[in-house]
Amino acid sequence: MTRIYAKSAHATVARELVEGLQTLFVDKLEELSTQVTGRDPKVALFERVDWLRDGGAHGGGHRYVLVETPLFNRAAVNVSGVHYDDDPNKRLSSADALSTIIHPQHPLAPSVHMHFSWTEMRDGSGYYRMMADLNPSIEDPQATKQFRHAIREAAPNHYEAGEAQGDHYFNIPALRRHRGVTHFYLEAFSTGHFEEDTAMARKVAEAAINSYVEILGDALRGAPEPTADQKNAQLAYHTAYLFQVLTLDRGTTSGLLVHDQNDQGIMGSLPAFVDRSLLDSWAERLQPPQDELVHRLVAALEDAQPSHVTADVRLALAAAVRGHYQEHPEALALQAKGSIVPPTVDNHS
Repeated sequence: MTRIYAKSAHATVARELVEGLQTLFVDKLEELSTQVTGRDPKVALFERVDWLRDGGAHGGGHRYVLVETPLFNRAAVNVSGVHYDDDPNKRLSSADALSTIIHPQHPLAPSVHMHFSWTEMRDGSGYYRMMADLNPSIEDPQATKQFRHAIREAAPNHYEAGEAQGDHYFNIPALRRHRGVTHFYLEAFSTGHFEEDTAMARKVAEAAINSYVEILGDALRGAPEPTADQKNAQLAYHTAYLFQVLTLDRGTTSGLLVHDQNDQGIMGSLPAFVDRSLLDSWAERLQPPQDELVHRLVAALEDAQPSHVTADVRLALAAAVRGHYQEHPEALALQAKGSIVPPTVDNHS
């Protein structure tokens, strides 16, 4: 079956926005990969994967992925859309999103996460969600300053609110640290002027993309062979990343609970390797039943050091998270939230 798209004019504009941003980011990453590695350009090409929601009746999406290449530990640039034009009883009318996470191989090259989406409700109201955060395993203060400056320049009137909400959302209380070093997060953003809000979403996303690619290139060109300590720091950070995504991130959990048709895409943010023993040691820092969730995650990982997060393992982790919250729906209240909890939370990547 072919994919059916939302009928809303605003949804069409949003879909064109996120697909354009996806193309921009993938093209820039492929160009940089070819420049840095000096290899056959085909080695740097992302693989496209398509998926359908309910056979295409309610949308779907496509993602571009690279896994364990000379440059990338894991990279995924996802675009997706869902709509319920055939079900007027649904409160959600449509949603279109770009969601991406890039984990480079070199410990001195930072990861990045971005999410830009338009959500439209049945009554015609809608809002943007904008997220961009830099996630190094070993911080370069200049890169942090550069990324923060780019976002501030793109959204000067909203930067302070976005930074505060991002810092709150990406806090990991159990580890007494944040996931990432600089965060921007606007939830349920709407001024009532769709065209202006769309222009701002585009400006922030392009600033994040362009700044990150520049930071990544600077980190990789002429980078020395990583040391054992640097590799260990990266493995610990990737473990913390997985911990935050699978125990705190509302978007990930919501996506897994709403449907199981894109588990690989939703779990595409996970790095390729983590420290299983380190993850297990953090269970005692969480209150019940979240300690049980960590034990489920550990059981889903391969018993190896480091533990390889393969495609099969990602599916097992998705099942572990889904099963946990189906058994303990009250635990959803323990997840991260910004200053605003949206009326519908769904990860459509």
